[in-house]
Amino acid sequence: MTIVKLFLIGSLVTSAFLVNAQKYTTVSSSISFFSDAAIEDIKAENTKALSIFNVSTGDVAFSIPIKDFEFEKSLMKEHFNEKYMETEKYPKATFQGKVTGYSSSLTEEQIVTATGKLTIHGVTKDVILSGSLTFSEEKIEAKSSFKIALADYKIKIPQLLWQNIAEEVEVSLNFIYKPI
Repeated sequence: MTIVKLFLIGSLVTSAFLVNAQKYTTVSSSISFFSDAAIEDIKAENTKALSIFNVSTGDVAFSIPIKDFEFEKSLMKEHFNEKYMETEKYPKATFQGKVTGYSSSLTEEQIVTATGKLTIHGVTKDVILSGSLTFSEEKIEAKSSFKIALADYKIKIPQLLWQNIAEEVEVSLNFIYKPI
């Protein structure tokens, strides 16, 4: 009788863990962007993004604090936050959508698609992002790289600086998720 009770308790604990393990949150994040311009390339990285991913539904969301992008030069960071991104008014960029094209039982890298709404600089656009997911026993790694046209998000480039900043920037993200 005791062995049966232990088995039932063990089964309940295991199934409760598996139900909760369908939701994952970031333990590590890296968002970077690169602007290839005629006069000067601009690079920045942010490791403060937060994300949640529901494996069973494919729902995914992330939030990036804009002020936490780090640049090679402090003046670049100042101009980025004050003149272009207006960080006081628009403090974060967000994405909310759904990932498709994966199987959580496969451990090799899988090419996936995320469809949803990307909000930058107060402007929300429907986007389709391609990327990859890699599942392992203790984590999920998500990667994506895509381009953003600054004009689509009403990010203005002053006429004097049109050679310093590209009209389109390359964004790369890498999230490491662990079960909640």
